[in-house]
Amino acid sequence: MTWLYQGTVVDVLPEECVGFVYLITNKTDHRMYIGKKLAKFSKTTYKVVKQKNGVKKKKRIRSKIDSDWKEYYGSNDQLNKDVESLGRDNFIREILHYCNSKAVCSYIEAKEQFDRKVLESTDYYNGQISVRVHGSHIINKL
Repeated sequence: MTWLYQGTVVDVLPEECVGFVYLITNKTDHRMYIGKKLAKFSKTTYKVVKQKNGVKKKKRIRSKIDSDWKEYYGSNDQLNKDVESLGRDNFIREILHYCNSKAVCSYIEAKEQFDRKVLESTDYYNGQISVRVHGSHIINKL
């Protein structure tokens, strides 16, 4: 199954997209899951370099690699069991919001979860809401 954004299939994320907030819907019982996914992961590797004075030193190299967003179905155990038992074709994956920072992604995910009252209903797989966002990372960014 593919990701959809406003009814259109998504094969490539926008250039400025750091992550996205999504909705996954089980077509058999209509249960839903709200989550977020980062577009890229940070990867740190080490390389031994020889300095001018002849001393060898480890140099840390940071890079970004694409995440597994194309195959991703959420972090909820029950949702993943249902995906495995019912098959991927029984789920709709929709991108609700593209986000240009991790903080915005976390904030919008929590906002969607609270607005939809995911903890007050058995209509959602979500079992908890965890968020930690500093206001300075959100102000003038939405």
